Amino acid sequence: MDARTRILSRVKRALKDRPKAELPGPLHPVPLPDPLELFLRRLEENGGEGRLMRREEVRSFLEALAQGFSGAALGRTLPLDLRPPLPELPPEEAPLGVSYALFAVAETGSVALSSEEGRKVHLLPPTHLVFVEADRVFGTLLEGLLSLEALPTALGLHSGPSKSADIGQVMVKGVHGPGRLLVAVLT
Repeated sequence: MDARTRILSRVKRALKDRPKAELPGPLHPVPLPDPLELFLRRLEENGGEGRLMRREEVRSFLEALAQGFSGAALGRTLPLDLRPPLPELPPEEAPLGVSYALFAVAETGSVALSSEEGRKVHLLPPTHLVFVEADRVFGTLLEGLLSLEALPTALGLHSGPSKSADIGQVMVKGVHGPGRLLVAVLT
């Protein structure tokens, strides 16, 4: 008997009387009473800033926001009416990134961003503004994923500003991505 066979037979004998672990059943979406309210609360708990906004308010909001920035990096799927009145800059140079989310997840306070948007826009500017439609705020990640016709190449889930306490257990924002995350939920 070779070593491999001896080792595997010992493992089988040791596991013979152990109960088998049950596999989880199929996942089902869990409806939440008010996903929009929960999303905004969880986003704030994560350090992000969220607000409800009517489509008619977007232009004045963007004009006021633009006062503090020299330019913006824009996601490739961002609709024209959601573009700030700022010069477009490459993400490496832009102080503001603006994206359009596929959906948002209430239970975690996360926005789901497609790699088709351009991942540099999500990660490099120090401030990131994300627009998401109110009817695209789902209770769970599963519900959001089920709403997609096709999955993008990569999906980024952003739940607040980038934070890390790797060095000396001191919390620092903006280390691995934007230090400020703003989410405008369009009603």
